[in-house]
Amino acid sequence: MTERDLRFDILVVGGGMVGAALACACLGKGWRIALVEAREPQRAWPPGETDLRVSALNRASQRILERLGVWERIIQLGVSPYREMYVWDGVGGGSIHFESTELGEPDLGHIVENRVTRLALWERLEAAAVTLLCPSGVEEIELMTDPALLNLKDGRRLSARLVVGADGHDSRVRGRAGIASRGWLYDQQAIVANVQVREGHRETAWQRFLPTGPLAFLPLLGDRCSIVWSVAEFRAQELLELNETGFRSQLQKASDDRLGPIGDIGPRAGFGLRLQHAEHYVKPRLALIGDAAHALHPLAGQGVNLGFLDAAALAAALDEARDKGRDIGGLWALRRYERARRGDNLLMMTAMDGFKRMFSNAVPPLATLRSAGLSAVDRLAPVKHLFMRHALGAGDDLPPLARLGAPDNRPC
Repeated sequence: MTERDLRFDILVVGGGMVGAALACACLGKGWRIALVEAREPQRAWPPGETDLRVSALNRASQRILERLGVWERIIQLGVSPYREMYVWDGVGGGSIHFESTELGEPDLGHIVENRVTRLALWERLEAAAVTLLCPSGVEEIELMTDPALLNLKDGRRLSARLVVGADGHDSRVRGRAGIASRGWLYDQQAIVANVQVREGHRETAWQRFLPTGPLAFLPLLGDRCSIVWSVAEFRAQELLELNETGFRSQLQKASDDRLGPIGDIGPRAGFGLRLQHAEHYVKPRLALIGDAAHALHPLAGQGVNLGFLDAAALAAALDEARDKGRDIGGLWALRRYERARRGDNLLMMTAMDGFKRMFSNAVPPLATLRSAGLSAVDRLAPVKHLFMRHALGAGDDLPPLARLGAPDNRPC
């Protein structure tokens, strides 16, 4: 690379789904963009194999991905729509049922393998000739200069008008920038696996709240589901060490036999759970998005949807700065992004933490109260529809890329 090749307007650190989406959202606007990532996306996999990590993408995320020009490719690689959702309390027995037809919608969202979304975004960046610095990583960051300076682990030195940290909950960028985060580790792990449900999932997402944590069955293509089972850490190790027959027996019991007999079970893995929120999302020349800024309990599957909204909001703030002739790395632009997202993210994190604490216990009075609440909301159509619209990603306060209707005419 020449010295000019090492100077950029926007440098995204972290090439996962959210970081790649932000880079795509900045295309076609005259900016020199680079992305730093440790590992390339998986390019191919055996037919019928499903990634352990999947995401429930809501309508707002779908609109973002459509406007970034990658949704058709994602569909080609494989998505699984879900049209209904059943949630029930394993102690008190209360339940709620969501159905897309109640809102005149074709579905409530799509279950998509993380590797599928990431590959589609990377292919878009490769076609646009974005500078992809991979495999690589950040060693040092200097934000007190203009432009910011970065030393990579391979010895290269880069400069950028704006550095975007999209490198996950253990963000090196956040740490090097001296931004603290607050939160805690949950004494839980999420066990993930792909399982066969012999009676079929009926394009329905199922979630049972148990005292030990929620168990979700997310519909995949065919007769398989991705499970996300949150349990105490010691219990997670016990479940991961069971043979397939033993694990099937425990899963069958935990599912309340709601989906009928469980068949083949694929490989299992466990992931620690946490709540974490950065004290600040921005500094001069720096912005944090996605898990680098916030992490929450996965019981509602909102993590990546919040990350995509971060990317869309930051792209909108940068568009506004460009249109007004302002510095894209200055606080005038970056604080607009922070104001747009920090409060909403905090509200969702607080709600998910509250749900986790309310449902992850067997205290009789609380079990009775929460079950009554679930069943009451199920009968109150206006309230239930409000929940559904919020989960879908409806609303006028969304960034342009995520908003219902035609976005503005800025290239993306």
